Amino acid sequence: MIAVSILKRLLMAAITLFGVAVIVFVLLRVVPGDPIAMMISPGASPESIAALRAQYGLDASLPVQFLVWLKAVAVGDFGTSISLRRDVLELLAERLPATLELAVVALLVAIVLGGAVAVLGTLLRRTPGEPVVDTVNGLCLAVPDFVWALALVLVLGVAFPIFPLSGRINPGVQVDFVTPFYLIESLVTLRFSVFADVAAHMVMPVLALGLPLAAIITRVLKEALLEAMVQDYILLARLKGMSSLRLVLQEALRNAIGPTIALTGVQFTFLIGGTVIVERIFAYPGIGNMAIDAVINRDLPLIQGLVLVFGALFIVINLLVDMLVVAFNPRLRHG
Repeated sequence: MIAVSILKRLLMAAITLFGVAVIVFVLLRVVPGDPIAMMISPGASPESIAALRAQYGLDASLPVQFLVWLKAVAVGDFGTSISLRRDVLELLAERLPATLELAVVALLVAIVLGGAVAVLGTLLRRTPGEPVVDTVNGLCLAVPDFVWALALVLVLGVAFPIFPLSGRINPGVQVDFVTPFYLIESLVTLRFSVFADVAAHMVMPVLALGLPLAAIITRVLKEALLEAMVQDYILLARLKGMSSLRLVLQEALRNAIGPTIALTGVQFTFLIGGTVIVERIFAYPGIGNMAIDAVINRDLPLIQGLVLVFGALFIVINLLVDMLVVAFNPRLRHG
């Protein structure tokens, strides 16, 4: 049954990704504007324009273009970027690790911060401190990530210049990375000065992305904890003399974490989408920043590759979240 369920999910994932590919391919060619016109000089001859259009496969009909592109994608050929004149897959391989590191660190910060505040709010229930926690959490929930990014730039980048404003690493740092995962590699290789520099560049974008998600986690987890705290097994544990903190962490948390994981997974996909604006604000060299440049330049091969990568990420994340929910819910695991 588990194998059949996994196969069904993989089939649905493939169909979803194919649908995404069809939609983005058609929409990009329906929108006004000619990407070739951005590449040629004003005095280019019609022959040069036609040759360039044929080079990028834009001289055929839409169905033929789609079939050619789909066949190439199936073998790992995403085409050549019109604006950067480089292989799209190489560009994605260079930029994707930066975005993944940023998103994963932001997720970890959100989980730790949101979980801690939720536990604190549960311990402070029916006390004067509970409205304070709810008010601060509501403020974090109401402010979107790009507003947090701008506020952090003004406070921690301009008024009190504590952290770097842009980039992923200080240009003056001379180091050769073997992999594009700078944060992980510098930590594994024990180059702590490089790790500190990379981490410093990530602080503000991580906070901008993580604070809204932390507020969502706090709200959902706190409600689940409060609901669990009135159950009979909690009353029995309290009668045995357990402290309030131990009740929350040892008894209530494991039963309240399931719904939180499901919602966190869904919100994590939105967090990855939010990297587009946040990376632009901080000039962070990830796929989000590159996506804006691709749209501005109407770089069709690059946009198509980016959308497919985003779609694949969302599908993989949803599959992982489903598996985590089953792992933390015995009724689903044995059902």
